[in-house]
Amino acid sequence: MPHLENMVLCRESQVSTLQSLFGERHHFSFPSIFIYGHTASGKTYVTQTLLRSLELPHVFVNCVECFTLRLLLEQILNKLNHLSSSESECSTHITCEIFNDFVRLFKRITEAENLKDQTVYIVLDKAEYLRDMEANLLPGFLRLQELTGRNVTVIFLSEIVWEKFRPNTGCFEPFVLYFPDYSIGNLQKILSHDHPPEYSADFYAAYINILLGVFYTVCRDLKELRHLAALNFPKYCEPVVKGEANERDTRKLWRNIEPHLKKAMQTVYLREISSSQWEKLQKDDTDPGQLKGIKGSVETVTRDTSSMITHNQDTKVHTKEHI
Repeated sequence: MPHLENMVLCRESQVSTLQSLFGERHHFSFPSIFIYGHTASGKTYVTQTLLRSLELPHVFVNCVECFTLRLLLEQILNKLNHLSSSESECSTHITCEIFNDFVRLFKRITEAENLKDQTVYIVLDKAEYLRDMEANLLPGFLRLQELTGRNVTVIFLSEIVWEKFRPNTGCFEPFVLYFPDYSIGNLQKILSHDHPPEYSADFYAAYINILLGVFYTVCRDLKELRHLAALNFPKYCEPVVKGEANERDTRKLWRNIEPHLKKAMQTVYLREISSSQWEKLQKDDTDPGQLKGIKGSVETVTRDTSSMITHNQDTKVHTKEHI
């Protein structure tokens, strides 16, 4: 699916594996799939994008929000009921307090005409929180296909490995799929894909190259890097906007952004000030050390990274050759 490849970058292997597991919508899929990897490795995004693109019936539940057994079971059943019924038919809120009732109600809901001949997917995000609930919950979800006799697949999304999940009493083993961390090349490709339409792709890619050169050693979280990229880009292209440089004046652009990236090291990544405060700081050219909340640990981070930033001044100016 070409459009899916454009939506999900650098996760071709995982997408291909999931598509193989899903198979045809009327075939019985694998009873349970356990997807794990560090935060911001694309687990939730890839799973949601794939299910939506293939238009497969699914319910998505966050186990942090549904922190009790009743909240979790009712959330699944009511979302599923919404899929199988019209708005007028699903106005009644379904209540459920124990897993046995959940199995009975699940069988009743999935008898609906639009669900009975295809696989239904239940996605449990932050699944590690299931370990703090009733002991029968995890084994029950792993065997839900067997217990209900329905074509259902439960997908667990977690940041911890399956070995820390497995109950001591034993259970049905899910299919385990690992999402590795993004490499610096992956991050470069993904972040460069976000370039504003008013600037060329090469210009934004050069900016991302500089940003990763500074922050990659201390931050590899895609969400955090994307936030940093959006927050600091207006300052990077400021000389271009003012007519003082063009998009190919890499050295001048680097000299303009360098002091602001040093400030970002002290404030934005450590989340000691809000984005609005950061923007005000940029306009006023304030020393971030004057802001309340800066701790001694920030100074340590800055000292440790200052030599690396200075080194990047000599190396990143050569990005002009790659544009």
